[in-house]
Amino acid sequence: MHLIIDGYNLLHVSRSLIHLSPTQLQREREHLVDQLSAYQKLKPCRITVVFDGWQGGWATEKREIQKGVEVIYSKLGEKADEVIKRLVKEKGSGALVITSDRDIARFAERMTVSVIPSAQFLERMELSEERFAGSLEEDGEIGTRQRGPSRRLSKKEKRAKAALKKL
Repeated sequence: MHLIIDGYNLLHVSRSLIHLSPTQLQREREHLVDQLSAYQKLKPCRITVVFDGWQGGWATEKREIQKGVEVIYSKLGEKADEVIKRLVKEKGSGALVITSDRDIARFAERMTVSVIPSAQFLERMELSEERFAGSLEEDGEIGTRQRGPSRRLSKKEKRAKAALKKL
């Protein structure tokens, strides 16, 4: 499984980034990469996190590996959304997109790629860390058992549920 993460979208879930200085923003990105690296050690998967570079980035797309996580900054004039869409086309159904951006989610779903909202992934990532630390003994799945035709999940919901189980 290959996770493609909308970096700033995931960062916005945990806090507002509006009034941060460039150095504070850099620290937030590094902290996110640290969290993703720790998650990758718990759940073997490839992780690519994409950040916007369209307003103050480089002339070309910047790619680097940080602590086992592929980090991509979009080039000057290109939004991270476009990079994520390109990655979804390249990776196909072997990918899982983490974003709350509706445009990206719709695009990924048209390509039959599952999408997990950023808040849900952040919750799952924190839960995995707690389990690893030994503070939780139960699975923590919340929900009711669904029965009958009126409660059947759509194909899209089934893909999302299967992807969540892998996380």
